[in-house]
Amino acid sequence: MSDTIASAVEALVGARPGKVIAVHINYPSRAAQRGRVPAQPSYFLKPASSLALSGEIERPAGTELLAFEGEIALIIGRTARLVDPVEGWNAVAGVTAANDFGVYDLRHADKGSNLRSKGGDGFTPIGPAVLPAGEVDPAALRIRTWVNGVLAQEDTTGTLYFPFGRLVADLSQLITLEPGDIILTGTPAGASVLRPGDVVEVEVDAPTIPTPLSTGRLRTVVVDGTVPLAGYGAAPQVDDLQRTEAWGSAEAAGLAPEAPAFTLTATLKERINSVGTATLSAQLRKRGLNNVSIDGLRSTRPDARLVGRARTLRYLPNREDLFESHGGGYNAQKRAFDSLGPDDVIVMEARGERGTGTVGDILALRAQVRGAAGIVTDGGVRDLAAVSALAIPTYHAGGHPAVLGRRHVPWDTDLAIACGGAAVQPGDVIVGDADGVLVIPPHLVEEVVASAIEQEREEAFIAEMVAAGHGVDGLYPMNADWKARYRHWQEEK
Repeated sequence: MSDTIASAVEALVGARPGKVIAVHINYPSRAAQRGRVPAQPSYFLKPASSLALSGEIERPAGTELLAFEGEIALIIGRTARLVDPVEGWNAVAGVTAANDFGVYDLRHADKGSNLRSKGGDGFTPIGPAVLPAGEVDPAALRIRTWVNGVLAQEDTTGTLYFPFGRLVADLSQLITLEPGDIILTGTPAGASVLRPGDVVEVEVDAPTIPTPLSTGRLRTVVVDGTVPLAGYGAAPQVDDLQRTEAWGSAEAAGLAPEAPAFTLTATLKERINSVGTATLSAQLRKRGLNNVSIDGLRSTRPDARLVGRARTLRYLPNREDLFESHGGGYNAQKRAFDSLGPDDVIVMEARGERGTGTVGDILALRAQVRGAAGIVTDGGVRDLAAVSALAIPTYHAGGHPAVLGRRHVPWDTDLAIACGGAAVQPGDVIVGDADGVLVIPPHLVEEVVASAIEQEREEAFIAEMVAAGHGVDGLYPMNADWKARYRHWQEEK
């Protein structure tokens, strides 16, 4: 950091810049994007020489994935060592906007330290103004990031996994925090890749106080580096995983998702809906699949048909320490319901435990709003009357007024589970009606449905013959003579 920049940063933070400590994941929206929820905060260091003000950032020559992360920066105003979370916030002099830039091309060389990928000169711009800590509520701040004038990130501190005071307290258990130290508190969803010429702006404000405060916009322009990295250090290296993580998703990275081997088309759904689960069950049994029914459940909408693809959610038996780390905040249950889409059926493994609810009216409504096809749980349902009033069918083991935490910890999603005695894998086809719920392996669906349609045609013929007074001997099932008469009946129909 040049003397000019050092002096400007020192004037901004009120002391000579010291350690820069960054938190990995703190916003539920970012955790959902990354697919993991932190049990405790974790950190990495950035050198003070990475600090800068509004200006330019150079994307190193030969690299591809320079990513921005708009963040709220805490500026330590007094020495803190072995403080509790309340004292931790009291050690903060102010907050400002920051951008935690990183080059994903160099992550492979850092072994998790992020030193080269995030520690380059100018990779931590902050400013332009500081909000005094004593004038803001740390749980009511807002962060926004714009790229070329388009809003890319927006979130608030009201749902952070780790509030600011806790971060200071945790770090102070082993590290003396000193005036001028800076803590980057995590980025929300929306961080992505920039190219030369892009302009990224970050603002932190306190919009809920009587006289709203703002840091103003921290503005950074990306320029292309001209000096390649020399061969005596690790060279840039990228793969599709790094591209996906840098851009935020495979789609954003321009990587076409793997084509599914099976698609639940509208035509196929119509064919499935033309036959009953009893007929489908018989066809599955003919193919040696006898253990594909989810047993012991009732439906809130026995008049409605359920057809969709399985998305899975698993609950562990409640254990207090595990519920503390996984049960609160944006937990696996909430992430699962928030990620549902059309034709999805959320299937929950609750171990047949009926002594508490596994879903209530709010999450059931969320599934309906997201366009999901249905909900299946071998546990209880809260707010059963309200859930039953929704259009989305919910199959459950009974109503119960208790909350989830009485018996369950929401643990993980989209993996093979057991529900009502049946194994369910993500992507399995789930079919339900008044008779119950079936799990059909995707590779068998077309074959099973075609045979089920033919079976029901045969049964319609048999029923017509029985109604006309014929006995069932030789008719049900049909012998050769009756099969010939059936073919003639088909031609007439």
